[in-house]
Amino acid sequence: MRKEYDFSGAKRGRVVRVRKGKTRITIRLDDDVLEWFREQVERAGGGSYQNLINDALRESVRRADEPQEEDTGGLKGSSSLPDS
Repeated sequence: MRKEYDFSGAKRGRVVRVRKGKTRITIRLDDDVLEWFREQVERAGGGSYQNLINDALRESVRRADEPQEEDTGGLKGSSSLPDS
């Protein structure tokens, strides 16, 4: 380890750029919910639990946009989300 480091050329900000069409957010999830998604990715042999959560949310929005025969208390309305 060095005694001193030169940060004169350093830049502040994001380390990883976010792809177009994605937004970085902070979200609080229950521990058991997050653990479930992480376990699903592990069982599948790898991947991204964040993508899995995004897919689950997208599916929920898609289902909420479908006409329902009876009110189940779910989300309603038009999402205008594009297909991924």
